[in-house]
Amino acid sequence: MHPFTTLFISAIAIGVALQLWLKWRHKRHILQHRAAVPEAFAGKVSLAEHQKAADYTVARLEAGHVALLLGTALLLFWTLGGGINLLHEQWRQLPLDPLWRGIGLIFSLTFLSSLIELPLGIWNTFVLEERFGFNRTTPARFIKDMLLQLLLALLLGTPLLLAVLWLMEQAGDGWWLAAWGVWMGFLLLVMWIYPTLIAPLFNKFTPLQEGALKQRIEQLLERCGFASKGIFIMDGSRRSGHGNAYFTGFGRNKRIVFYDTLADSLEVDEMEAVLAHELGHFKHRHILKHLVFSSIMTLLGFALLGWLAGESWFYRSLGVQGESNALALLLFLLVLPVFTQFLQPLMALLSRRHEFQADNFAVVQSGAEPMIRALVKLYRENANTLTPDPLYSAFHDSHPPAPVRIAHLSSKIPSVPTHEEVTQ
Repeated sequence: MHPFTTLFISAIAIGVALQLWLKWRHKRHILQHRAAVPEAFAGKVSLAEHQKAADYTVARLEAGHVALLLGTALLLFWTLGGGINLLHEQWRQLPLDPLWRGIGLIFSLTFLSSLIELPLGIWNTFVLEERFGFNRTTPARFIKDMLLQLLLALLLGTPLLLAVLWLMEQAGDGWWLAAWGVWMGFLLLVMWIYPTLIAPLFNKFTPLQEGALKQRIEQLLERCGFASKGIFIMDGSRRSGHGNAYFTGFGRNKRIVFYDTLADSLEVDEMEAVLAHELGHFKHRHILKHLVFSSIMTLLGFALLGWLAGESWFYRSLGVQGESNALALLLFLLVLPVFTQFLQPLMALLSRRHEFQADNFAVVQSGAEPMIRALVKLYRENANTLTPDPLYSAFHDSHPPAPVRIAHLSSKIPSVPTHEEVTQ
């Protein structure tokens, strides 16, 4: 057995064992605290709501077990099990240009994997989410969304893959640098067109009507020096009962979006606080920092692929007998997450730091109490657990756990002076 095969299998085994252990810890911790609402949320979240969140989280964990094991089985089948090798042989027999055979190989594997995983997605939407009252989509809309996503993948992914594969073939030893430039340019283009061309294909975006909320938001935007293409309410309730808010796009094509479920549940000052948090990410340049970091990691990834694509052992050690640019790209995209998963705690730690900074910005702009009330409502209505396992949270959560985040915000509330302090 090739050393890389041993390393690959070991990384998979360690990763799966780690994930199962973390999920077991998380489930045990939640069930141990299911009987009582945490003190910080007493009077704000009922016992029934707390237990619903616990049961919902446990149900999602159990579904996650299935997804983890299925994904691992598919990865092993496609690689060491010979699945990619079989697909490659089928496409190699077709009288097509090598570029198009490569595109066909990549898309066929992606399509077959999605088809195999589709029953789990259907179960999550129409059984799990339905059981807890969150699903609002219909089978017809589910199918329409799926087909639209497939069409977009073909329309956007085909030219990108063609460009990368062409550069791998024609641009010499430094192809990976040119391919990285194309990849990043494509990413920026998608970010630019997403708010106005892609997102409206799935949801309706209605400009925020005149009123107290719009006035408060415009004042907040002016204070923060944030220029956007508008403030919109998205009809998220057509598909789910979950609520959220975000801003999207970059440059002059930024827009602010509230889910209608969120707009219906929060007061004006709470909505302002949620938006102030999102603007905190903008003011601290978190999105730019993330983009720079991603571009550096992508550059390193392409450089690594540039080396591996020319190494015969890379293909053989992963169960593939042939060699081609498409095979190299496909194998790299499949294998890379097996190793980068161990960086997840560091990425989560960085993300949580950014969330604390954005919360601090929201406190300065709108006060701590509206932000706390808004978060409690979001936790309650989205059935987010209030008692996550600390180790699981440190590995997985991009946002601080509910108790930690509320405690942090509560510490920002000015204390009321005692009688003795006043009279001194």
